[in-house]
Amino acid sequence: MCNKLLQRGLKQRLLLLSLCLITCMLLTGITVFAETPYKTFTQDGYGRIVETQTAYVPFSSITKIGDLSFKGAMDMKILGDEIYIADTEGKRVLVSDLEGNFLRVYGEGTLKNPTGIFVTADKTLYVADKEAGKVIIFNNAGEVVKEYTKPEHPLYGEEMAFKPQKIAVDSKGIMYIICEGNTNGIVQISPTEGGTFLGYFGTNMTSTSLLDIFRRIVLTDEQLAKLPKNLPPTPNNLMIDKKGMVYTTTQGVGTYSLKKLNVAGKNLLEPDSYDLLPTAVTVGNYENIYMLSEDGYVYEYNKNGSTLFIFGGKDSGRLRIGLFQKAAAIGVDKNNRLYVLDQEKNEIQVFETTEFTDLVHEALYLYQNGEYTKSKEPLNRILDMNSLFDYANMAMGQAYLQEENYTLALKYFRMAKDFQGYSDAFWEVRNVWLNKNLIPGVGILLGLFFLRKGVKYLQKKRKTFSSVITLKDKLFHKPLISRLNYTMYFMKHPIDGCYGVRREAKASYASANILLAVFMVVYLVNKYATGFILKTVMDGRYDIFTDVLYLLGIFLLMTACTYLISTINDGEGTFKQLYTAFVYALGPYMIIKPLVIVISNIITYNEVFLVRFSNFCMYTWVVILLFLAVKEINNYTVKETVKVILLTFFCALIAALLLFILYVLVSQVKDFAQAIYGEVVYRLE
Repeated sequence: MCNKLLQRGLKQRLLLLSLCLITCMLLTGITVFAETPYKTFTQDGYGRIVETQTAYVPFSSITKIGDLSFKGAMDMKILGDEIYIADTEGKRVLVSDLEGNFLRVYGEGTLKNPTGIFVTADKTLYVADKEAGKVIIFNNAGEVVKEYTKPEHPLYGEEMAFKPQKIAVDSKGIMYIICEGNTNGIVQISPTEGGTFLGYFGTNMTSTSLLDIFRRIVLTDEQLAKLPKNLPPTPNNLMIDKKGMVYTTTQGVGTYSLKKLNVAGKNLLEPDSYDLLPTAVTVGNYENIYMLSEDGYVYEYNKNGSTLFIFGGKDSGRLRIGLFQKAAAIGVDKNNRLYVLDQEKNEIQVFETTEFTDLVHEALYLYQNGEYTKSKEPLNRILDMNSLFDYANMAMGQAYLQEENYTLALKYFRMAKDFQGYSDAFWEVRNVWLNKNLIPGVGILLGLFFLRKGVKYLQKKRKTFSSVITLKDKLFHKPLISRLNYTMYFMKHPIDGCYGVRREAKASYASANILLAVFMVVYLVNKYATGFILKTVMDGRYDIFTDVLYLLGIFLLMTACTYLISTINDGEGTFKQLYTAFVYALGPYMIIKPLVIVISNIITYNEVFLVRFSNFCMYTWVVILLFLAVKEINNYTVKETVKVILLTFFCALIAALLLFILYVLVSQVKDFAQAIYGEVVYRLE
């Protein structure tokens, strides 16, 4: 009985506690964040697409405008607190507030196939009606005020149809119309004189492949006429910003899938990431650009085309919010919420920015307006959240550069992999260092000069350093040291040098192996320790063992192939002679490259020609020495040498293919053996 009373009392207390907790939660409010069904990416300074913090989270969705459904909608525009939807299959344009509440409808009984719309600041609605072959203009009351049909102008083309798909209008009322099948470009029509055709704008360029060139050379005119024509692709969407810049999207053209055109039609944008199926574009509140792909990926760039975020994706049929079946249009409201129209799902998905994205936008706004010092506060908070967000590191470096804190600017530019910014900051750092150390440096050089003169004087008058000189001479006359030192002679006198290798035993495997090891060390130092602005590998990435195997394998393969081909073609050289001569031929690289590495660490982009010119001279020297080594060691003529070198490359290619095939076969046998072993172990157990 006592146990039952205790249990009843315990249950009552737990119930009371639960009620208290529920009451507290209702009073204080709880925000629940569901995990987004997609990942968010950005682009780092090396051009890689890398994952970053979630930039936008699904906020809500709109499937109806009041009690009205839309179907097959192909365009959407946001103006202030209103959403305009081209309800294509419904043959109308619906207008709602930002929550989806019905406000008004346009074009019922008038529109046939509205595929594109544009709304001006005074709420004048322009509708591109493809089926009707018209651009129809409505006033705010929903009345038709003007219609534009096919331009009666010879430059438009008499046989060219007028099927408006998308439309945008600038501040002067000039219409920019994308027409289906019109490869000449965007149609420009002025409202003056009832509609004046101004010409074509922003025409895409055609691309010519090697196959096309070959066809033009080989095929006749009749045969060429039967081939598909090489026509420029037609843009599939466009928009105009407040400054009159025209943004277009075009499918299947790579880097030029997104363009930013000035009044002259010149492209001012080359984004560092692109999509093959762009479907819409809009501009945000910070001059940031949003591009939408048909597969539902949203790309956000700054005004210069640098990628900030990529998110979204294709819905596999689970109808998950945040993913799309066929994305058709994108818009952004004054609160930076994104609205994405899904043509297949018949809904508008709304996305809200995260705290991280708000900070990026704040920093972007301040940075683009030249308020670098103010931008440091949000940038610091961004880097606290993600220290590898390269855009923030780049902006921070620019802020410190403007404040003349060049050391910190250098640090952040390097973290951002911003090579131009790093060069600019290093120029200033170097100037500061030179101002402090130029006079002492000159003094040290003068001191070394006079010291050298003094040593020569003492040796000449008193023979002070005779013992040292005698020791040096003995050292350099030792066979191994002498053969190592022979590299300098070989570089200056390659023909005599080859004779010394063939007839005078001036080389040995020991000396050649030591020099080859030196060559590989110099190569590795060049790869991993060259100046930042000229570096070709990522910071912190080291693969030394693979590099050594790669170098050694190529050198031995080319030497062996040269020896085999030379033997077949009556060459007189032995493998040892070719091997050692080839090592000596690498002498310019071993002597000059260390100096180039040092120079690369103290120059900016203004002096980078010094490194490039030095490399050109060095590699040219090495090639000449290798050519002469093949010629002189085998006692060939120039013609015979060229023939042997070409055959050597062909032989090396065949050998590489055979090695690759052998590697694949061994891998398959290994996998087969492991599978059998695993099956046997499984059955025994």
